[in-house]
Amino acid sequence: MRELLAITNALADENRLKILFALQQGELCVCQITEFLKLAPSTVSKHLWILKQAGLIDSRKTERWVYYRLATDNKSPTVKSAIDWVLGEINRSPVSENLTKQLKQIIKKDIKDLCKTRVKNRRCSSSARATRAEATSPKAF
Repeated sequence: MRELLAITNALADENRLKILFALQQGELCVCQITEFLKLAPSTVSKHLWILKQAGLIDSRKTERWVYYRLATDNKSPTVKSAIDWVLGEINRSPVSENLTKQLKQIIKKDIKDLCKTRVKNRRCSSSARATRAEATSPKAF
């Protein structure tokens, strides 16, 4: 039951749905996701943390960058069903075409340039530290 609650909580936000949509194209750096959503890095990190806690996404760190991808290694049929359902619905929606165009423009950009622009000389991986700090602070949504 906890897994289902974590998943439904994670899916209850438009920005988190957009992140899942973007990640179906493949692995993306935090800076690319931040650019795609046009939100503050700390906000994006919070969304990524919620998705990761629900088991919907995975991450890896390479040098300065943290990359996220859909959780394909997850053995949970609930996670797989949730991802399949959400992506199916989003891909059928009229908004998917515009989101795809935006994403393609972002993917064309150099990650180093995006990181400098979006995070103002802070490392992309620093958003992971912000996520841990936000996760421990009591905050209402």
